[in-house]
Amino acid sequence: MARTPAARGNPYLSYAAKRLIQAVVVILLAYVFTFVVVSILPGDPITSVLRDPQNGFSESEIQEIIAAQGLDKPIIIQLWTSLSHFVVGDLGLSMRSSRPVTTLIAEVLPSTLVLAGTGLVVALLLAMVIAYGTQFVPKRFGQGLLRGLPSLSLSVPNFVIGLVLIHAFGFQLGLFRVLEPNSLWATVFAGIALGIPVSAQIAEVLIANLDNESRQEYAAVARGRGLGQMRLFTKHLLKPSSLPVVTVLALTVGELLGGSLITETVFGRTGVGSLVQRSVSTQDLPVLQAIVSLTAVVFVLINLAADLVYPLLDPRVKLLGASKFRPTSADEGSGVSQAVAS
Repeated sequence: MARTPAARGNPYLSYAAKRLIQAVVVILLAYVFTFVVVSILPGDPITSVLRDPQNGFSESEIQEIIAAQGLDKPIIIQLWTSLSHFVVGDLGLSMRSSRPVTTLIAEVLPSTLVLAGTGLVVALLLAMVIAYGTQFVPKRFGQGLLRGLPSLSLSVPNFVIGLVLIHAFGFQLGLFRVLEPNSLWATVFAGIALGIPVSAQIAEVLIANLDNESRQEYAAVARGRGLGQMRLFTKHLLKPSSLPVVTVLALTVGELLGGSLITETVFGRTGVGSLVQRSVSTQDLPVLQAIVSLTAVVFVLINLAADLVYPLLDPRVKLLGASKFRPTSADEGSGVSQAVAS
């Protein structure tokens, strides 16, 4: 792709253009890889789905579906056709229900997004509370315990946390009904189960950077001037310590999406997880292919957004891969993380 004059003259635009091209290539490769993996899965979807007597397809209808899906063509032709349709947003038809895959996903996606969003909010709030406590709670009141919480949270799977929450708050205390998984409180507790393991990674990065920032001279000067703990934390320490969290957040998106599938099953919610489960059990390959590919797209786009936002938040970050970029002396001495475009 030819770069525009603006991109050639602006290191950030050049960097952004290269990262965008890389993201597109990664998405296409992820789709091809997913197609190959799904195609070589054991079992014959035509026999298990179309010729299942319970579905009631006649032989002529089966032949029509096979021709419409292109299943009678060589695998390379199927790949090219599928990739061409994917690029324009056509995810095909479900082999099980003959409904558009985009419709099936659109029906369950809001529930999964609500759960993932709740989990992310819980993770951020919990990480900030733990990080604040490690800086300002006296050691005799449990500062060491707070520093150990992230490691403990990482060692417990979210489905175990979910089962404990259901037993304690659903059955024992009756704060939510298990039979109403989409109610407000059921969603909150499902978000807590999803957010606790994710908060551990964010908290560990935040604590390490807060420890470093709190030792800087400007923090000592602020304390010497009588600045309160909360104001010192929110006005001076939190922002510089939060920059690496942007990268961690991008990396935890995959965990949020994957955890959502498990958490939906534990709490009995209908979402993308249940759709994946049905697609795997019925070998509905178009649906399975679409969900896996869209998950890869979301993961790549969020990481692309993090890469593009990071240099804007911290001007010291070197834009490796940007043409005609010459780092300043401040860049060379900063020793900060680098945004690698390659």
